[in-house]
Amino acid sequence: MNVKTEWGFADGYKCYLIALRNKNGMEVLFTNYGAAVVGLNVPDKNGEFSDVVLGYDCLYGYVDGVSCQGAVMGRFANRIAGGRFALNGKTYELYKNDGDNCLHGGQTNFGKRVWGVRGISDGENPGVTFRYVSPDGEENFPAEAEITARYTVTARNSLKIEYSAVSDGDTVLNLTNHAYFNLGGVNSGDDILDTELQLFASSYTPFSEANVPTGETAPVKGTAFDFTAPKLIGADIISGKIGGYDHNYILGEPGVTRKIAVAYHEKSGRKMTVYTDMPAVQFYTALHLDEKGKGGARFGKFAGFSLETQFTPNTPNLPDFPSCVLKKGEEFRSVTEYVFSADCAGFRPLSD
Repeated sequence: MNVKTEWGFADGYKCYLIALRNKNGMEVLFTNYGAAVVGLNVPDKNGEFSDVVLGYDCLYGYVDGVSCQGAVMGRFANRIAGGRFALNGKTYELYKNDGDNCLHGGQTNFGKRVWGVRGISDGENPGVTFRYVSPDGEENFPAEAEITARYTVTARNSLKIEYSAVSDGDTVLNLTNHAYFNLGGVNSGDDILDTELQLFASSYTPFSEANVPTGETAPVKGTAFDFTAPKLIGADIISGKIGGYDHNYILGEPGVTRKIAVAYHEKSGRKMTVYTDMPAVQFYTALHLDEKGKGGARFGKFAGFSLETQFTPNTPNLPDFPSCVLKKGEEFRSVTEYVFSADCAGFRPLSD
């Protein structure tokens, strides 16, 4: 089942609220403003449905908001050091919106653009496709790039995100979705410190004082970054070992789909299992979040967590990491899937 309704205007373009629901009752809401995930309703162990992604009550919350909630980031998600990179012998100077860095694509990233709605499908796996054409020189990135984001609410109770892109010249590209999850429910009043997380990553990228990877990798074993075995997100935060997480983890080579994370909230019984073919993931515990969100609630630090599948931050300046260059005539494709389960009818825990 799907429903498309008008939701207002932004930048002179009509925006929509689109609801997709699978046969098990899982419902996901989207808007073409930023190709954003607006709501994600899944049951707890008692069969009670709750929204588990942070966001706003109306379109203008997304227009005015500063925390990228649920939106697609680009042209380059995360940080580029010094707000510059070189490609094909030419240096490109970018807008610095994070100290000396360019963050999430600059002053007006893809999450602040109105995307076209290219199609909505019904059936067992309902889906919606958004398209955005980023012109040559937008935020000073080279080449025109055509971006497609396809969301599917699958019969196995997952939100599947498939990106594709082509460009008319060489450029750099890093796409991710910036959803903040709270498996207890966004209106529960609970933070995410008592959510258990397992990250299948044995190394991370240390960063400089400017919060960008230095080009080194380090093992997580024996550190606060170690989630190779299930651990409460708040375990090392509460103990004072670390103030929170905004860190990039190394997953492997791009193009190979693998299970990368499992998050579990014992009180609600909800579990989220994450798969991707991207080479890295940014784990973020909303350290800088401070906004009024759904239901008038104030969402602050630790109100949600993000698992942003991506290329490693600052990759345009780190030649030893998997390349984020999209060449003229080639097509970029990636997939990330968030699978939800609970010990109730239709949402049994996955066997894998």
